[in-house]
Amino acid sequence: MNQISRVLFVALLTCGLFAQAQPGSARFPVEVLVENPAETQTDLQVICLFRSTPANTLHGSLTELDGELGGLLTQIRKENLFAGLLGETLLITPKPGSMHAGRLLLIGLGDLEGFTPNREQLVGSIVYEESLRLGIAHPYFAPTVLDGGKAGVDTGETAEQFLYGFLRARATEEALAAAGVGSGKGPVQLTFLAGAAHAASTRAGVARALGRV
Repeated sequence: MNQISRVLFVALLTCGLFAQAQPGSARFPVEVLVENPAETQTDLQVICLFRSTPANTLHGSLTELDGELGGLLTQIRKENLFAGLLGETLLITPKPGSMHAGRLLLIGLGDLEGFTPNREQLVGSIVYEESLRLGIAHPYFAPTVLDGGKAGVDTGETAEQFLYGFLRARATEEALAAAGVGSGKGPVQLTFLAGAAHAASTRAGVARALGRV
């Protein structure tokens, strides 16, 4: 995806040219970026890992991230320190200069064999809530489902379900803020990372979640 089309896509979402059917989606900018999560310049990069088993190995961008972290992902999975259970989280603050992101949040996806995109709704809500807790205005998210070893997944459906959960959490926080019991200071922008081969499908899924006509 070139820079011009990427900017245009974000502008369309931001200006509300996609119909808003999902609570909390109005005027919320979502950028779909073709970039490796190991290379992102952001305060918070979020990735996902399946449940740790000897047969479940890392691939692609996860291998690169593991290298940037000196094998830390492999280490904590082999020692079963991060089991990758569905909804499990682990926040890592990398050593200065080891990777571009200021912090890395791991979210567990549960067992690989039984994975369906519906699990991404929980992941989306976690990304919003953790960003809110950490004071992150613009998180970057990479689903890393394919690089985690799950082939044949519809990346558009993954993006759609993730954004449903993210926007639902946003709508909930807005309701709390309106009632005077929430800060209302959650993320104001989201960047969703996708591989070049899956960017179009991911953009379609994001558009569906935002109620595109």
